[in-house]
Amino acid sequence: MSSASIVVHPPSSTGGRSVSVHSQGRVEILGTAYSDHDLVVFLEGAGVQDPDSILDDDQWIEWRGGRAHQWSAA
Repeated sequence: MSSASIVVHPPSSTGGRSVSVHSQGRVEILGTAYSDHDLVVFLEGAGVQDPDSILDDDQWIEWRGGRAHQWSAA
């Protein structure tokens, strides 16, 4: 089990990945990201300082069901 509080879920069959924040036993869906830019915008909106710097930090973000930065279904 990851300790990351931000989860980028597997790519959907139509493209894009759902992004959620897990905190204090609650899950908040931020939306569907179609690019790193979308992910950064969601994280900024959630109050993450300098979100560009954490995209590859597995202490912050868990990329599920696909490679990091892969936005379309394989």
